[in-house]
Amino acid sequence: MTEYQSDLLRLMNDRGYIHQLTDAAALDSLATKSIIPGYIGFDATADSLHVGNLVSIMLLRRLQQAGHKPIVVMGGGTTKVGDPSGKDEVRKLLDDEGIESNIASIRACFERFLTFGDGPTDAVLVNNADWLDKLEYIPFLREVGRHFTINRMLTFDSVKLRLEREQPLTFLEFNYMILQAYDFLELSRQYGCKLQLGGSDQWGNIVNGMELGRRIDGTELFGITTPLITKSDGSKMGKSVDGAIWLNADRLSPYDYWQFWRNTDDRDVGKFMRLFTDLDIDEINRLESMQGSDINEAKKILADAATSLAHGEKAAEEAAKTAQQTFEQGGAGGELPVHVVESNEISMLDALVAIGFCASKGEAKRLIAGGGARLDDEPVRDAGHLIVLTNKGVKISAGKKKHGLLRKA
Repeated sequence: MTEYQSDLLRLMNDRGYIHQLTDAAALDSLATKSIIPGYIGFDATADSLHVGNLVSIMLLRRLQQAGHKPIVVMGGGTTKVGDPSGKDEVRKLLDDEGIESNIASIRACFERFLTFGDGPTDAVLVNNADWLDKLEYIPFLREVGRHFTINRMLTFDSVKLRLEREQPLTFLEFNYMILQAYDFLELSRQYGCKLQLGGSDQWGNIVNGMELGRRIDGTELFGITTPLITKSDGSKMGKSVDGAIWLNADRLSPYDYWQFWRNTDDRDVGKFMRLFTDLDIDEINRLESMQGSDINEAKKILADAATSLAHGEKAAEEAAKTAQQTFEQGGAGGELPVHVVESNEISMLDALVAIGFCASKGEAKRLIAGGGARLDDEPVRDAGHLIVLTNKGVKISAGKKKHGLLRKA
C-alpha cells in the first residue's frame, strides 16, 4: 500500500477514493506545504443532483476536511454544449433560463456538505458561463484549439464509444473536452487552482486541462479520479428500480433517501460508509464485520449518517422513526408518502399507480397476482378489489420496501 505524507492523500486513499492520480509524489509534497484549491465541475442538466454525483461532492468535502479549498464549478456554459461521456445520444439542450433555474436549485445541496465563505479553505461556487460565454470563436481557436489534435480527440472513450455504436456525435459536443480543459486553465489563473477531481470517465478531460495549463501558462497542474462506484451486484451506484436517487428533498423525500441506504447490500456496507459518511474508519471496520441480523443495525447507522449529511440530523431521525413504526411495529409512520383520494373509494389498481408504486395498471396487476400488494399489512390478491376509505386512512404496501398512506380528501 502506498504511504502518503499529506493528510489529503492519506484521507482519500484510506477511504477508497483514489483510482488514478498524476505525479503522486509531487502532489503529496505540495499538499503538505500549502493549501491546494481543487475543483469538480457539475453540469446543470436537472434541478437536483443525485446519488451518482455524491462521490464527487464527498471528494470536495474530503478536500476541505484535509485543510484545502474546494471550488464547485457549475457548468452554466458547458451545459449548453453537453458532455458526451457515457451517452449514446445527444442531450436535450436547455435555454439560459432553465440552466439558471437548475443552478439555483442545486446550490443549496452543496451548502449541506461544504462550508462556504471567504476564508482560505472555505468553498466557493463559480459558474463557467462567466468566462465561456465571453469567448470569441476565432481567438479561442487560435489560442486554445491549436493545442488539440483531432487524432487524439478521437481516441477518448467519450468520442470513441459513440462512434463505435454508430450514434451521432455533434460538432457541438465534440468541443466539450476543449471547453472543460479551458475551465482548468481559467480556474488556475483566477483562483490558483492546482487540482481537478472527478470520476474515472473524466481522466482524459482532466489530462487535457493539465496539458493545456502547462503549454499555455507553464503551470504544473494535477488530477485525481475515483473508481467507478458500483454495487456488489454490478449495477451502477445512484440508480434504483424506481430511477435516480435525488439529493433534493422536493425530488425524493428524506424517508425514501434513508430507505435507499438502509437497503444496501451486506457486501457494500463498509465501502459505502467510507465513501459517503464521516464515520470513523475504526468504527466502520467494526460495523462491516457484523454478521447475520446484526448487519441490519450497521445499515441503519449508514442510513442515519448519509441522510444526516444530505438532509440534516432531524430529517434522519424522523426517517428512522418512521421506518421503525412501519417495519418493526407494524404501524404507519408519519413520513410515508400520502395519496389523497377525492372520493370515499378507489380501486387497488388505481391506488398502486396513483401513489407511484407501479408505473401502469398492468404492472399493478402483476404485483397483485404475485402476492406483493397489501392493505394494512393484509395481502390483496383480487385485482378488482375496491378500497373503501375511512377517516383514519389505509396503509398500502408494494413488496417489502414500499409503503404509503391513502386518505380521504
